[in-house]
Amino acid sequence: MRAIVVEKPGQSPVAAEFPDPEPAAGEQELELVAAGVHWVVRSLASGQHYGSQDSYPLVPGVDAVARTADGRLVFTGWVRSPWGTMAERLAAPVGLELPDGADPLAIAAGLNPGMSCWLPLVARKDELGSLGTVLVIGATGMAGRMAAQAALHLGAHRVVGVGRDPERLAHLAELGITTAHADAPDPARAIAEALDGSAPSLVLDYVWGSAAEAAFGALARRGMGDDDADITYTQIGSLGGPTAALPGSLLRSRRIRIVGSGAGSSSTQRIMAELPQLMGLITDGTLSVPYTPYSFDQAAEAWAAASGARRAVITP
Repeated sequence: MRAIVVEKPGQSPVAAEFPDPEPAAGEQELELVAAGVHWVVRSLASGQHYGSQDSYPLVPGVDAVARTADGRLVFTGWVRSPWGTMAERLAAPVGLELPDGADPLAIAAGLNPGMSCWLPLVARKDELGSLGTVLVIGATGMAGRMAAQAALHLGAHRVVGVGRDPERLAHLAELGITTAHADAPDPARAIAEALDGSAPSLVLDYVWGSAAEAAFGALARRGMGDDDADITYTQIGSLGGPTAALPGSLLRSRRIRIVGSGAGSSSTQRIMAELPQLMGLITDGTLSVPYTPYSFDQAAEAWAAASGARRAVITP
């Protein structure tokens, strides 16, 4: 079959022939409709992700919209290495049927980045009863923008988005999101001013590195009195670097916990339970998912598409 293939770590993907997958128990053969080129896909294929199997050559891709033998469109994934989802045929669990009217490319582009924020948002709202203020680090990327939109949809009293692109920050402001520029002379102060004295109930960090350190500075507190904050800081992506220096004083002076959102931090059962609602929000336009389609022959171009505004989507 024809597929996108990565021959070795660090190599650009190419369209090539690859052996057909053989369905195991609980799997069916499906035809690819669209697969998103998510950041985790790039990281896994390069061997740099904690989930990398280090088995090459491989077909990249973690999820997809596919067509069943009887013509239904379904969202699926969880394929066995060295196969991924960016191939003409998949051997995978059937997954979830798309709702009527859904754009299959938007679903392929948006479910993975959308779920990264949806689970923490829903969990925090269930825990507190309301979201209060939500701080999104990396809000000008596609996933971060979806996170800001989802927080508004779930009733956050205030959403603060931090990013670099002035045009995208202006668009966020039009949606009612308070913004802070990550490249301000003092980014910690810029974030603190955007928060305007209110501690967030939830931080969604897609960047880490120095951006996280700026956020830690913005959340710093002086004084020995009781802290009325209750902050969950969720680390999602590491576009700004794999590490960040965390001041011990922040942990001692505030009620704050630092957790992660990614493969391994949530069960497959919980993810599957939340997917239908997220698919519905993408289908009805509540969560906007801009994307650019690429053919198999444009795989290297799709891989190199580094713009955070749109998600590259592979189609056969």
